[in-house]
Formats: sequence, structure tokens, C-alpha cells
Amino acid sequence: MKKMLFVINPRSGREQIHTRLLEILDLFSGAGYQLQVHVTQGPKDATQIVREYGGEKDLVVCSGGDGTLNEVISGMMAFADPPVLGYIPAGSTNDLASSLRIPKPMMEAAQTALWGTPFGIDIGRFCGDRHFIYIAAFGAFTEVSYQTPQDKKNILGHQAYVLEGVKSLGSLKTYPMRVEWEDQVLEEEFVFGMVTNTISVGGFKGLVTQSVALNDGEFEVLLIRKPRTPLDLSSIISYMFLREEPNEHVFKFKAKKLRMISQAPVDWVLDGEFGGSRTEVEIEDLKERLQIRVK
Repeated sequence: MKKMLFVINPRSGREQIHTRLLEILDLFSGAGYQLQVHVTQGPKDATQIVREYGGEKDLVVCSGGDGTLNEVISGMMAFADPPVLGYIPAGSTNDLASSLRIPKPMMEAAQTALWGTPFGIDIGRFCGDRHFIYIAAFGAFTEVSYQTPQDKKNILGHQAYVLEGVKSLGSLKTYPMRVEWEDQVLEEEFVFGMVTNTISVGGFKGLVTQSVALNDGEFEVLLIRKPRTPLDLSSIISYMFLREEPNEHVFKFKAKKLRMISQAPVDWVLDGEFGGSRTEVEIEDLKERLQIRVK
């Protein structure tokens, strides 16, 4: 009999999993899987469970938001040949599901987790020992993802990120930083930066190009330098929220690997969760490191 590890975060999003769980379990059992179900109990719990039990499974399925998915994937990176991953999106924004076109209705997503087509997806390695699947970011707006209360996310969805982000506009912090990739070097004072493998960030699809390939071995990098006048700030806000064309304050490029050095510790966010505070960061794209089932 085939074996499945099913990891559930019952607090993600609007807690929809509560109303469909028995139906999903019946679907998985009827498909011939011996189920091991784990309900997450706190931060990093999913990573530990996947490391402990995932290697002996034929399929690992995750139900939760982007943060829960990050924990599951981080656990799977402990295996040289990880099992296939299925994903039932249940968070506030579900950026990766949007990029992969994984269905948002839970039963349809569960069916895709069982019978969808395996798709090789790039994984980001952060400072050698941590991983992310769609974004590593610092600066303005990034605190929103892990500081917005879960109950507010549940009620408002991705609009919560907008509301909390607007509050931070009056206190933009700058980060003097040296960025190195391939044979290029960029030294500036930035207010925001992100290294992504997605077409949707915080529910917005205008921050990166729609031609992003999630298995090409390259990241899309976006850096926004310090605004020097109120007009500069206005143009940056327009770019962030109104999807206007890039301007002189926005740097965009692709990179397989990059190194970022700052004068003082910088707080990073990985897939919506706090990723630590560092003065030097190395980020590498692991091409098609994981198979995830898509429709």
C-alpha cells in the first residue's frame, strides 16, 4: 500500500480545512494511501515531522498557507531524493498556488495532489542552511507578512497586507548594501529588496513579470533604492501597488546566485515567515530540486 504524510495547519487562512477534512481524508484513503496525519502544533513543527517521517512516504501533502508550505519544503530538503509534494492551499494569499495554478477549491486541490502532473520546481537556498520556495525579502512591507495578526489575515485576506503596509510608509528604513551576482556589482541604499521565483507576491501580480518560469534555475531580483523626495516616494508606491512601469528607483535582473552584504544586520523574510537578521547573505537557486503536483 502506498504511504502518505498529510501535514495540516488548521489555523491557516479562514480555517476552511475544518469543513472539508473528513471528505479529503476519505478521498486519500479511497485512492489507496495509508495515511499518517499530523496537525501542526507550532512554529517549525512541520519541518521536524517531515524530516522524521517524510523520507519513507510515497507522497507528502501539505494543507496550509505559504509559511506552512515553507516548513514542509524545508523538511523535504533533508532528503537527497525527496518524495513528490502535493499542496492544498489554505492561507491568506497562497502566492505559490497562484503561480503554479494549483486549484484553490480544497477538494479540487486534493484531487490534484493525488493525480496531478509532477512539476519540477526550483528551490532557493538561503545562507546554506535554510530554504524558500518563492521569496526571500527585506525592507519596507516585509514585516507585514509575519507581524499581521492571523485573525486579521483570516478576515481580510491579502487586503490585510495592504492595510498594514500602508502604515509603514511613513517610517521607511534604508539599508546600505552591496549586491554581487555573476560579474555584476551594485552598491546603493535600498528600502526594499526581494529575490523571487513567483508571479504573485502578497497577492499582487504586478511586482514581477508574468513570463516567470519556476523551473529555469534563475531568480527574479527586484531592489528599490532610497527615495530622496516625496515625488520619489510617490512613484515607488505607485509601482508597488498600481503596477506601473519600473523607474529609476527600481532595479530588476535575473540571477542564479547572489551575495548581499550590509553594514548592519538586516531582517529577512522567507515565504512570509521571519528568516533571521544577517549582515551577509548568500542565495542560490537549486534548479528543479522538488517535484510538486499541478493540474
